[in-house]
Amino acid sequence: MEKLDRIHQGRRSPNESFMSDSELLPVTIGDFWAWSSSDVISNVTRGVLAEYIVGLALDVPEIKNGIREEWAAFDLCDPRGIDIEVKSAAYTQSWTQKDYSKITFKYPATQNWDADTNAVSNEKSRPAQVYVFALLAHKEQETLNPLDVSQWEFYVVPTVVLDRRKRSQSSITLKSLRDLHGDPLSFGKLKEAVGEAARFHNALLKSEGFE
Repeated sequence: MEKLDRIHQGRRSPNESFMSDSELLPVTIGDFWAWSSSDVISNVTRGVLAEYIVGLALDVPEIKNGIREEWAAFDLCDPRGIDIEVKSAAYTQSWTQKDYSKITFKYPATQNWDADTNAVSNEKSRPAQVYVFALLAHKEQETLNPLDVSQWEFYVVPTVVLDRRKRSQSSITLKSLRDLHGDPLSFGKLKEAVGEAARFHNALLKSEGFE
């Protein structure tokens, strides 16, 4: 069997129609997206939305012109060359709750897969330079709207700080995150904070002999 190279997908238009041979069907990929992704409160879709919101704040080109790479080693790379991992959480879920969710972000080191080589790294790591923890902080069900970026709060942490945590190397509670980070950031403060976190991450690694 011949080697099957990686398929590079381009960005599709929401107006692109489904087909049956050469006959256009009366539904579009936009209809599919509306069906599959409208529940932006659900955990999985909210996580993707959080990546998108952070990408908007950082002017990531792929957000407007490219597509999301589902199995990439990190979530985003901004125009400054900063690699970013985004983790999300929310107090309010789409299912019935007895109380608001307790906020914990998971950030375990993982074995990373390369789509170009179909190879998995031997060691677990965190390839991103910066982690952005995105919390959908709004609690009222009646007005909850994840598309409203003012309902989110953000915590930006250099990866090297997470790598050196003593208490846990897999998750962090909101209290511990606030102790580590301080007050949350708004959407408009993300770009500057990510730049500062990346500079801290790179400077510390350089001082320790890692470039």
